[in-house]
Parts: sequence; structure tokens; C-alpha cells
Amino acid sequence: MSSKDDYDRLLEEIWRHNRLYYIDNRPEISDQEFDFLLKKLEAIEKEHPDWISAESPTQRVMEALVGNFPVVQHTKPMLSLQNTYSKEEVIAFIDRVKKGLGDVKLSFCLELKMDGIAFAARYEKGKYALGATRGDGKMGDEITNNLRTVENLPLRLEGDVPDVIEVRGEVYMPLAAFDRLNEERKKHEEALWANPRNAASGSLKLLDPKEVAKRGLRVVFYTALVPCKTQEEIHHWLKKAGFPTLPMIKTVDNIDDLFAFIDEVQQARATLPFEIDGVVIKVNSLKAQEELGAAGKNPRWAVAYKFQAEQAKARVLAIVIQVGRTGVLTPVAELTPTHLAGSTISRATLHNKDEVQRLDVRLGDEVIIEKGGDVIPKVVATLPQEYRNKPWAPPTHCPSCGTPIEEHPDEVAIRCPNSEGCPEQRFRRLVFFASKQGMDIEGLGEKVMEKLMGLGFVREPADLFYLTAEQAAQVEGFKEKSVQNLLKGIESAKKVSFARLLHSLGIRHVGIGTADAISTKWRDIKDLFGLNKEAFLTVEGIGDKVADALTAYFASPTHQKEIERMLQAGLEFTQAAVVEDPNFAGKTFVLTGTLSASREKMATLLQSRGAKVSDTLSKKTNFLVVGESPGSKLEKATRFGVSILTESDLLKLLDQTSFE
Repeated sequence: MSSKDDYDRLLEEIWRHNRLYYIDNRPEISDQEFDFLLKKLEAIEKEHPDWISAESPTQRVMEALVGNFPVVQHTKPMLSLQNTYSKEEVIAFIDRVKKGLGDVKLSFCLELKMDGIAFAARYEKGKYALGATRGDGKMGDEITNNLRTVENLPLRLEGDVPDVIEVRGEVYMPLAAFDRLNEERKKHEEALWANPRNAASGSLKLLDPKEVAKRGLRVVFYTALVPCKTQEEIHHWLKKAGFPTLPMIKTVDNIDDLFAFIDEVQQARATLPFEIDGVVIKVNSLKAQEELGAAGKNPRWAVAYKFQAEQAKARVLAIVIQVGRTGVLTPVAELTPTHLAGSTISRATLHNKDEVQRLDVRLGDEVIIEKGGDVIPKVVATLPQEYRNKPWAPPTHCPSCGTPIEEHPDEVAIRCPNSEGCPEQRFRRLVFFASKQGMDIEGLGEKVMEKLMGLGFVREPADLFYLTAEQAAQVEGFKEKSVQNLLKGIESAKKVSFARLLHSLGIRHVGIGTADAISTKWRDIKDLFGLNKEAFLTVEGIGDKVADALTAYFASPTHQKEIERMLQAGLEFTQAAVVEDPNFAGKTFVLTGTLSASREKMATLLQSRGAKVSDTLSKKTNFLVVGESPGSKLEKATRFGVSILTESDLLKLLDQTSFE
């Protein structure tokens, strides 16, 4: 028996995972786990129909509108398929179809279930006229121009076609294009896309058309609102009209052939140039489809048979602890090298101590690892063992510096509190200081930083500004040009904005928006030395946690001395001249997601027009600027009614063609 509170909590959990999948593009659970939550919700609603609200995910298609495009109405609702995971569930679906149609001969059209973004396209007099995402099933985001850039989308149809037709399909990113995209992002030290579907979603909805064109997206079509008798006929019509169609389509009239096709697809899955996650099973007769109709958001005439996430077995050779720049200790399993989903895996995250204990992972165990929708492999289960070592115990001391670890009741993470003396924290902070998110020092990546520290030339950020050519030349593999480039990058970093330096220091909870707000109130970083918490709380957007972190940081004599050394090395804070622009003056902007220019550069540009830039989104925020993979701020902005801008929208407002 479930209470109303249990129901409300479950609703909130499902919508959180829904946002992570569709909006944030960073799913935390598998499709099967998500469907289990939905089934649990459906069971509760069956017991308590009076609890059902219009916001329940059982009452609408689970793909939220992004909000930054015009909205258009679909000619006919775009429904969402119910998922099945076993042959028994498929047989139950067929039995329901037979019961609904009576004693008729049935055939089923079987299609690959593309792991992409559902969309609709309208053609008028044989020419492409409009494109839209599925959205909430009835209304979708209008993406006509972005969709037009996809190379295999036909802009003109072939043969005799109706004056107005709507066709439907999926936008996807081929695996080769996905690999190229992530390789490029890796070179620029940018966050990698989790999977091709998320990369396609971000490219299609959040970039301007010129950028979309560079992403190598493709489309495939599987239905059209045209007069045909069967689903099989629709595929023939699509192909004849010039639309790219699904490969491996098959029509069957018995269970054995249906399951044989599923097995065939599952075996061929690894060889396909794109990702699929199952097989779609549709009643072939369109008349029968119409007769069966829909139950809420799901058609009664079709289901998706979902494959399990790709998994592999590996043995745990060690459980090691990684120390982050803020002191968080993360357990990682070192594994026997194992091939999984196109790559060899030798390490997998265990997330935190609670997860290790929940899975009961021990040294020497054979475990199941999974990529699923994640780039980072994870351990999902421990297999039964004949012999097992003792249970893993979380460290009591930091593996880098030996300091006793700390735990906080409001955090899952365990932490090394020795921020000043821990070598690994020091290294990670130095890497962040020099990174693109920090001071953006060209030629100073993680490996070079490690060598400079090993040689004893760099221990703190200020040491970088005292580095000599003779010292840099001692870095293994460095020749004259590399030395010159590194010193040039360090010299360029001396002329930065106050906000950029403040952000680069890596103070906990302090993002670029907070750094900008502080640099507006105080013009000299030394003015922050010894300020009390109340002073920081006067800055818009700063709360207790951030104020505490800032107070502690600038009260430290060590940090004060470090900043003094940087200033003595010749750091000059630049302050852009402010031009009062009525479109920006007094307006508050928040930036989210991965942007084409650095946040510091975009924040400086906005401030030069008289705008304020904040890390915190509230009802008082005027504009949210979204890049790729926006986080929860996007959903929050939609709820608050905050205006949402893409990068191209912002450029138009700025009356510029780029952020340079």
C-alpha cells in the first residue's frame, strides 16, 4: 500500500530522470530502470485514480519542449511507444491485439528502433516547408532551418505526391560523426557527449543552423500521413518519394519469424553504423491500427522491444581512490582489460562509498560493467564468487597526503580537508587554473603540468608566472618552439579580467557568474582580503555556502601571499568599458551548458553592454543563455517564465556575428 506522499515522491523522481534524459542529456539510470519506475507509478494510479494529475507522465508523451523555438501543432498527435523487455511481454502484446481485433489474420511490420530524436516534417507541393520535434506529442518545437541543414533530408520530393503531406522519422548521429565530434571536444578539453542521441539532441535544438550543418546529422523516415493500406506500403511509398528509409524492415505473420528477426537484429547491432536500442513491432494493417487506437500516450497497435544495455564481465584488480581538486574522494575499479561497446575498458567508476557498499564490490570479484548511455563505464553488478576477499572499506585517510578524511551529513562524498597540503588536490587545482575554463594558458595541459611539478618548478599558481625559458626547456619533449609557445601563453594570461582570475582560483562553489558579480562590486582583488561573510552576502546571487567559502579563502594568509606574488609578477586586471545598451542595461543573464566561447568571454561582453551575469537563476533573472547539454537551469527557467536565448539569439541581440 502506497501513501499519497510516496506517489508524489515517485512523480518527482520520474520527472527528474526525465529532465536528465531529455533536457540535461546526462541520464543516470538505464531505460529499463526508468520503465520500472513508470510501471510502479501506473500501478499506484490504478489503485488511486483520484490521485492522477495532468502532470503525471502517464498522461503525456515524455519529451518536454525546450522552449527556445516557436511552437507548432502537429497535424496528428505523435505518440510514444510502450517498451517491452522480454518475449513474454511481446506475446502479451500480440494477445491484446488479437483480443481487440477479433478473429482476423494478422501480420506485423518490424523495424529497427533508432536511438535518435523523433521529428515531423511537412512538405507542400513537393517541397520541404516545416520541421518540428515531437515535443509533448501535440505541440513541438519548430526546427525548420536546423533540420534543413541535414544532408540526407530531401528538400524536393520525387514523383506524384499530395500537395501537403506530413512525414515522420528520427534525426540521428552516425557513430563515425559522433567519434569525430568527441575527439574534437577532447582536444579542446571540453566535456564529452554521453552518446550519439544526446549529441544529436544538442546539435539539433541548441545550435544555430550553421553549426548544425557541421555535425554530420542524418535522418531516416518510418511513416507518412498518406493513403496506404499497410505499414509496409508506407515504407515503399517513402522510398519511392525520395526519403531515406530504415534498413532491415520485415513483415511477418507468426511468432517464430518475429523472434527470429529480433535475434537477427541483435546479432547485427554491433556492425551497424548507427545506434539502435531495439525493434519496433507494428500491426501492419493501417485499418487495424485505426481500429485499435491509443491508450493515453501509447498506441495499442505497436510496441518497442528494447535490448538490454551492452554489458561485459571483468575482474576487479584494485579499488583505487581519485582525489579531486576540491578534496572529494572517488572510488574507481581497476579492471582486467575488457572489450565493451567498441572500446577496451580497464577502469570503471564506482561513484562513491555508498555505491561500493550497495554493490558489495570487493577486490578480485568478477563484475558486470556497462556503458549504456554513458561514456564513462560503470560497475552495475557483482557476480556470485566461490571465494571472496573481505568487504571493501572506505579510506580513513587521504591516499595522497595521509590526512584523516571528513564526512558531512548532507553529502554522500567523503573529502580530504587538507586543501593546502594535499599534493593531488594541488595538482588538480593547478590543472584547472591553466585550463580553458580557468586562465586558458595555451600549451599547458595536464601532462605538461605534471612534468613541471615533478621537476619542482611549479607548486602554486603564482609559480607559473615566474617560469623561465631555461626551466621550461627541461620539460621532456619540449623544443624551442614549445618553450616559446608556453611562455607566450603564460604572458598572455597576465592580462586577464579580475573575474577570470577569481574563477581560476577554484574556490569551492564560485562559478564565473559569481566571480563577475564580485568583480563588479570590488575592483581590486586585495579588497577581498579579510572581508566578513556579511560583506559577501550583499552581492546578488551569493548565499551562505558561497559566502562561507569566499570568507575562508580570502582570510587565509597562504592565499593572500599567493595572490600578492601573482600581482608582483605583473598580472594586470582589464576592465572593459561599459556602453549602456537598452537591450542589456540592468538586465540579469545566466549562462548554462557548453558554449562556443568561454563563459568569461561571454560574461565580459554582456557586462560591457551594462548587463549583470549571475550563476544563480531566480524569478528575477531576465535571460538564460543555453549552450549544449544545459542543466536543470533550463527546466527551472521555463517554470519561472525566464526568457531563453540560444547563442544565435544572443548574437542577434548583440548585433554581432561572433563572440570574438
